[in-house]
Amino acid sequence: MVPSPLLFCGTSHEALGKEIARHLGIEMGRYNLERFEDGEICVQILDRVRNQHVFVVQSVSLDPNYFLMELLILIDALKRASAKTITAVIPYFGYCRQDRKDKPRVPITAKLVANLLVAAGITRVLTMDLHAPQLEGFFDIPVDHLYGRGPLIEALKELDLKNVVVVAPDIGSVKTMRAYATQLNAGMAIADKERITPTQVNVDALIGDVKGKDVLLADDMCSTAGTLVSAAKACQEKGALRIFAAVTHGIFVGSAVEKIQKSPIEMVLATNTIPQTDRLQGFSKLKTVSVASLFAQAIRYILSAESISSLSK
Repeated sequence: MVPSPLLFCGTSHEALGKEIARHLGIEMGRYNLERFEDGEICVQILDRVRNQHVFVVQSVSLDPNYFLMELLILIDALKRASAKTITAVIPYFGYCRQDRKDKPRVPITAKLVANLLVAAGITRVLTMDLHAPQLEGFFDIPVDHLYGRGPLIEALKELDLKNVVVVAPDIGSVKTMRAYATQLNAGMAIADKERITPTQVNVDALIGDVKGKDVLLADDMCSTAGTLVSAAKACQEKGALRIFAAVTHGIFVGSAVEKIQKSPIEMVLATNTIPQTDRLQGFSKLKTVSVASLFAQAIRYILSAESISSLSK
């Protein structure tokens, strides 16, 4: 008999947590969260969790410092309440871009976050589209890695794209581009970019043919949109007909929305791993694709000790 999970959700993305719970046919776990006058977080679990399989949903995004600390405190409270297993369901893994020393005397913050989560008491991680796949190796516990392109490709099929070329907005997204191109049976191209400042990039060359074709820009995330918009402009200059974008993690901070609205991109498809807030007001080019059912299915497979590799293609 498959055990029933207990699902708790931090405050970073309560809408996604409730949607996952709805797909699982369960109620959300109850807890009380208070903040002291100086900003400290205090948590009390209100449901009995002793010897239970517990899942905690929290996207470490938009306010990553606060939401990471909140997640750690929730995990510690559940561990001290004698939960049998604690799986951290992290749709967007904050600090994932700090995965190596690219300059002298800098931290590998993604590894630090992994250490903190394990020290807090998690027994497993369930996440989606890690920016750097080697992050799985930062953990000495099981990591289940899902991909958002399945739901995104289903949404793309509704657009009836013709003669498609999938373009990697930079060298780092080549693997993502190939996966999309394989499943869409499409051509491939790469935008070669130069980063001028932390928020400004310039595309020097486009490797591949996009003339007279529909273009899909595919990447794992979009933050300030500099890379995505520069690649779109390069494709337009090379004669692309229509330009779309698909990203798993729509961070969209700073002037990202304004840049995309003024760009040649007709539509951006992004999953709901990161909550929609006021920052997305007026973003008429955005189409959101839910991944709640995918996470719910992965939770079912974990509980029934089934392989979730079929969900990770």
